[in-house]
Amino acid sequence: MTADTTVDSLLDDDLLARFRDRAARYDRENAFFADDLDELAERGYLRALVPARLGGLGWSLADVVRAQSRLATAAPATALGVNMHLVWTGVARLLHDRGDDGLDFVLDEAAAGEVFAFGISEAGNDLMLFGSGTVADPQSDGSVRYTGRKIFTSLSPAWTRLGVHGLDTASADGPKLVYGFIDREDPDVRTLDDWDTIGMRATQSRTTVLVGAVAAPDRIVRRLDPGPNPDPFVFAIFACFELFLSAVYAGLAERALDLAVDAARARTSARTGLPRSEDPSVRRRIAEAALALDGVPPQLVGLANDVADGTDHGAFWFAKLSGVKVRTVQTARDVVDAAIRVAGGATYFAGHELGRLQRDVLAGVFHPSSDDSALNTIANAWLGPVQD
Repeated sequence: MTADTTVDSLLDDDLLARFRDRAARYDRENAFFADDLDELAERGYLRALVPARLGGLGWSLADVVRAQSRLATAAPATALGVNMHLVWTGVARLLHDRGDDGLDFVLDEAAAGEVFAFGISEAGNDLMLFGSGTVADPQSDGSVRYTGRKIFTSLSPAWTRLGVHGLDTASADGPKLVYGFIDREDPDVRTLDDWDTIGMRATQSRTTVLVGAVAAPDRIVRRLDPGPNPDPFVFAIFACFELFLSAVYAGLAERALDLAVDAARARTSARTGLPRSEDPSVRRRIAEAALALDGVPPQLVGLANDVADGTDHGAFWFAKLSGVKVRTVQTARDVVDAAIRVAGGATYFAGHELGRLQRDVLAGVFHPSSDDSALNTIANAWLGPVQD
């Protein structure tokens, strides 16, 4: 598709219907969303954030927020998996638009069909971007060898490039967090077949073991001090991750609300003989869910535009981004809960779409920022850090 492709034309109703049908099978079989990914790649979705002059669609961050929500109404796990590729292309796009060409290779390679994945999460590492238990071992030729374990590596069966970070304590200027990209062909990259979760199963976010995997010198993109860092690269990762992630859960909640409305109209009360849609308690439950969800998309689109435009929120930026993630996920959980109460006991069966959505939405609490982390960030923004 061309650079004038819109969100609705790329993610048309027929495509969403196919994805929704597959989502049930992927969940049931604990299978990767391979067919979905092929269709999205063929339509140019993986090039959404690549500038048009580089062969992409030239979409804005706000376009991708809307697109990810729309995609998640059909296949939340597919949207969540694709998120990780979109995060890296979003980071590259933001830096490119600000005159930093250090990640332009990401845009070029995404335009050529490479699939990027996110290799940052580590078991027990609540520092996330600000620390790492992975060893980054600098080599004499400028390359870096990474040794460690990365968890929740979405797109595990399909990625061709993996963005990772690790800690270099050997260099004279150490310790430094070193960010780089490694290739799938590297023999020192191992992907475990260990993804057997209760929800978001199609992401196949398997554990990745790095045993001296190499990032070439021209694929080392940052050397930063551990801890909070004002570098635009870190901000871009955080912004794209929180916004695109939130968009997925917003779309999941939208679908749950639609299913609740359908169930209310289809079910009849044995007590009154009237459709459940005329029951005041059902109407109130749906209205409250709709009221809560209605406030989410404008927040996401507004923040996405602020990120792209370089709006100055100063010390409140990370508070706003982590806050919108926590609010969106909690709203999605509340909407799904309301939906299953309206739709009734049938949703307790694994094959029911709302049954799947109530399992999928649980994953939201495990993504950064956690509730505790977000509240700490927000408190620091308003009150300043706690004194030693």
